[in-house]
Amino acid sequence: MIHERHFSPEEADELLPVIEPLLAELREAKESLTDEEAHRVLSEASGGNGGGTEGRNVGEAFLRVRGLLAALGGSGVVLRDIDRGLIDFPAIIEEREVYLCWQPGEERVRFWHDLEAGFAGRRPLA
Repeated sequence: MIHERHFSPEEADELLPVIEPLLAELREAKESLTDEEAHRVLSEASGGNGGGTEGRNVGEAFLRVRGLLAALGGSGVVLRDIDRGLIDFPAIIEEREVYLCWQPGEERVRFWHDLEAGFAGRRPLA
């Protein structure tokens, strides 16, 4: 077994109200880090004063991203894609370790895939 914690579909569904806002905040914080204008201003200003407000904003966004990733990881889920919001929940199906698979827009966890299969190998839960 790769994972210590495993979720039933019901347990995964119960965690969605916690995960969805964390994921939304994570995507927002990531946008702050990838904003080209913020990085340009930071680069221009960093030679003299460490970036000032822009440097602080990027640093705060980085710390938010790191904290949110830790919170998601601490919950036992596996974040597959920040931009798409793909989340895997380790599970046991037919006596083998698999992932329950969820993405934003789905009301509940309805799919699973083998550990190696990824999103393309999603199958509906029976």
